[in-house]
Amino acid sequence: MNNPILFDRIIIGWLALAAIVFFVLRLISAPYGKHARSGWGPSINSTVGWIVMEAPASIGLACCFGFSDSTRSITAWIFVGLWQAHYLYRAFFYPFTLMGKSKPVPWSVVIIGLIFNTANSLLHGAYLFFLSEGYPDAWILDARFIGGTTLYLGGTVINRQSDAILNRLRSTGDMSYKIPYGSMYQWISCPNYFGEIVLWLGWAIATWSLPGLAFSLWTVANLAPRAKAHHLWYRNYFADYPARRKALIPWLW
Repeated sequence: MNNPILFDRIIIGWLALAAIVFFVLRLISAPYGKHARSGWGPSINSTVGWIVMEAPASIGLACCFGFSDSTRSITAWIFVGLWQAHYLYRAFFYPFTLMGKSKPVPWSVVIIGLIFNTANSLLHGAYLFFLSEGYPDAWILDARFIGGTTLYLGGTVINRQSDAILNRLRSTGDMSYKIPYGSMYQWISCPNYFGEIVLWLGWAIATWSLPGLAFSLWTVANLAPRAKAHHLWYRNYFADYPARRKALIPWLW
């Protein structure tokens, strides 16, 4: 894609779709995990489902980077590294922590995730390696890169630490639901989602790009309603759930 005007129009449409998804998910919780329910078609093993959903994000950006003839600056390599660090983990490590612990996921959800991750990775790849003016090596000294990368890394730590706490709750083989404690769970019900929102906000700042901004808003549109649904589920399921916890933002919401 080498037409900047067409690309900008696509991004505007992409942002509008994110707004629609946000309002839909406020009304209907995606039917997997705690909110799994019938009526969404045939299901697939959650491990396989996660791989099918997440792998295209890694492959799409790698293909754009590989086929572009832009100069391979240090900054470009760092962006590829940050992206792949997240999606290689999400596609090929995280799913195997769910073995025997997670309910099957509907194929409809998997297909939606696959389409989103493919489109999102190609939009980022098109901008970063074809349409942008390029990121010179000096960009790594820019305040936007430094601040954004710091947020990205901090969000990644929060996200993975929170996932690890959830995994340890069932490490003994007990599959019943328990209240998570420790780290940011003392303030919010979904620090894993909070961490993911922070890391993609950091990405948007570090790349200073419209696709990055769109992705950060998509992340909020997807995870904020789900965090609220999780929070209400916890409160309804556990009579002794900590009253001071918020859903997603400490002390606020």
